[in-house]
Amino acid sequence: MSEAPVIGVLALQGDVREHLTALAAAGAVARAVRRPEELAEVDGLVLPGGESTTISKLAVLFGLMEPLRARVRAGMPVYGTCAGMIMLADKILDPRSGQETVGGIDMIVRRNAFGRQNESFEAAVDVEGVAGGPVEGVFIRAPWVESVGAGAEVLAEHDGHIVAVRQGNALATSFHPELTGDHRVHGLFVEMLRA
Repeated sequence: MSEAPVIGVLALQGDVREHLTALAAAGAVARAVRRPEELAEVDGLVLPGGESTTISKLAVLFGLMEPLRARVRAGMPVYGTCAGMIMLADKILDPRSGQETVGGIDMIVRRNAFGRQNESFEAAVDVEGVAGGPVEGVFIRAPWVESVGAGAEVLAEHDGHIVAVRQGNALATSFHPELTGDHRVHGLFVEMLRA
């Protein structure tokens, strides 16, 4: 893919604008995705942070959940941050009633594992595949990964907990790199599309 890949950001809830900015800075053509027709027009998709239960319910309501699952199963590159990581998990340890996931990464996640909103923090995180030293991770009511299956590769840990994972076409981080102005993790995702 020599020209810039077209990457969507699921724009149902969460920090959509920041991801659009980070993707553009990393060399992608970025667009908001709210409808199945818009999903069909992108090469890859970011599932942003926000409230995973709300995003799940809205994805069903907007008719996006099934097409999204189908595209991920068919190999569309996808990147989830925070709530997006929860959406990409094959299993949630403590799901809310009616909460569904897209799946795609053989991992079990724990929602809000790092604590409540007022326990949010920033930390330097070494992410495998991201050159130039640690990235600044912003953790806001962040999940962590309890365990991964054989197909999933752990890219980063913080405080003994898995906070970044990749499996084939899917990438997920507990933290929000889109809030820091450092676009290297988005750059890694763009490279996944170019590969």
